[in-house]
Amino acid sequence: MKKQVYNPFLPLSECIPDGEPHVFGDRVYLYGSHDKEGGETFCMLDYTVYSAPVDDLSDWRREGVTYRAEQDPDYSRSDRKFMYAPDVVRGNDGKYYLYYCMSGRDGNGGYFGPISVAVCDTPAGQYEYLGFVRYKDGTPMKKYVCFDPGVINDNGVIRVYYGTQYDFEEREDFPNEEYIGSEMNMFGKSREEILEYADKDSVMGPVSVVLEDDMLTVKEEPKHIIPYRVKGTDFEEHPFFEASSIRKVGEKYYFIYSSQKNHELCYAVSDYPDRDFRFGGTIVSNGDVGLDGRKDADRLNMTGTTHGSIENIGGQWYVFYHRLTHKSDYSRQACAERITIEPDGSIKQVEMTSCGLNGGALKTEGTYPAVIACNLTNGHMPHGSNKIYTDSFPNCTHRDEDRFIGEICNDTIIGYKYFDFGGEVKFSVTARSESGGKFEISDELNGAPKAVLEISPAKDWTEFSASLDMGTGVKPLFLKFIGKDAELKEIAFGE
Repeated sequence: MKKQVYNPFLPLSECIPDGEPHVFGDRVYLYGSHDKEGGETFCMLDYTVYSAPVDDLSDWRREGVTYRAEQDPDYSRSDRKFMYAPDVVRGNDGKYYLYYCMSGRDGNGGYFGPISVAVCDTPAGQYEYLGFVRYKDGTPMKKYVCFDPGVINDNGVIRVYYGTQYDFEEREDFPNEEYIGSEMNMFGKSREEILEYADKDSVMGPVSVVLEDDMLTVKEEPKHIIPYRVKGTDFEEHPFFEASSIRKVGEKYYFIYSSQKNHELCYAVSDYPDRDFRFGGTIVSNGDVGLDGRKDADRLNMTGTTHGSIENIGGQWYVFYHRLTHKSDYSRQACAERITIEPDGSIKQVEMTSCGLNGGALKTEGTYPAVIACNLTNGHMPHGSNKIYTDSFPNCTHRDEDRFIGEICNDTIIGYKYFDFGGEVKFSVTARSESGGKFEISDELNGAPKAVLEISPAKDWTEFSASLDMGTGVKPLFLKFIGKDAELKEIAFGE
C-alpha cells in the first residue's frame, strides 16, 4: 500500500451504497447507487463509479458520472425518478453492460419493471441507453418482481438475477385484501396475477433469467432459484429480501443477498446457476449482529439496508457493503472487509472494522477522522428503514465541510478496529462539548479504562490530549463518553 486506507474508503462526502465490485483488467471498479450526503431519500439521479489498481486499494479514483436517469426514456414519460442498485458485466462482444431498475418519485413503484440496460465500450466511460430486457416480440419482460438486478457472464451465458420478497404469502391469514393490496401497489401486479402466481409459488423471491448475446432478449424464461416459501428450510431464519448478486467461485455459484433482517449480507451456494441453492451463512452485518452470538438488541451501530457483494482482488477475497450515516438509510457509505472462503466453501461472518482494505491494522501515528469508527452505540441504537430519525442518538454526520460524530451522550461507545500499538503514545481528540465530560479509553468493549481524557466545556473545536499506554500489538480502541453531550471530529496519535 502506498498509503493507509480506512472505512469508509471513498471520500467522506461520497455516498456510494449497494456496491458491486468487479475486476476488469488491472483495476477494480465499484458500481453502486448514489446517495446524497445528508439526503432525504434513496439514490440521486446518476451512477458515479470509482476504481482502484488491483495492487493498491488505497488509491481510489473518481471515474465520474457514467450514466444519468434522464438518459432512460421512461424518465420523462412517468414518475420514475430514481435508479436503484445496478450491476455491470462484460458481454461476449467485449462491451460493458449496465443493468438497473428505476423507482417511483417517492420510492413507490420501484418494482414495476422492466430491467433497463445501458452499454459502454469501457468499464467506466459514458454509458448509453440500449433498451430493456424483453421477449423476442419486443414485449418488456416483467415476470416476477423486477428489482436490484445482478448479472454474470457464465462462460458465455448471460444470466440476470433479480427480485424482492416480503412474507405476506407465508402468513397464516393469506390471502386477504390488505396483503394483496400491498403487493398490487408495490409491484404493479393485478389481483388475479398475484393469486395465479400464489397458487404455484409467488410473484416474489429471487429469480434468474438467461439472455441472448444481444444482452436484452430473453433466451430462457425466468425462474425461482430459491423457493419463496422458506418455512422449514435452511433459509427460514435468513429469508431473501433484496440485493441479488451472483459470483462463481471455482465450479460453485455464490448467491449474495440482503435478508429480511435487512442489516446483513448472506450467501447461498449451489453447483448449478439456477437451482438447488443451499443457505451458507451471514458474511457481514452493519451492526455486527450475529457475530459471536450478538443479538439484535445489542447491535453496535444503527442498522438498516445492506447491499453489496464479494470479489477476488489480487488473490484476496473481500466483501463490499455499506454503513448508515446521518440517522437514516439515505446516506450510505461504502465499506469493505477481507473475507476467507474456506476449503469447504464456507465463509465465516466478519466484523466491521475501521481498517477494511488496509491490509492490516492502522498506525498509531498521525490524525484520523473520528467518523472512521466502526462501532458507534449508546446501548440502544435503532434499526432504520425508509426514514430519517428525529430523536437523538450518536451518529456520523456533517455540517458544511466538517464531518464528525454528533449527538454523543452519556455512555456512548465509539470503537475503532484496529490499531497497531507500540507502547505509550500521546493520544488526542478534537472535540467540543457545551457541558464537558470525559472519554474513558480502553482496548475492550466496556473494558476497564487504560486512560481517561478530560473534556472541558468548549463551543469551538478544541484539542484535548492524554498519555495512553495500551501495551503492544494489534488492538481495538474504544472511547466511552461520560457526560451530557459532545461532538467528536478527529482522533490523533503522537505530537
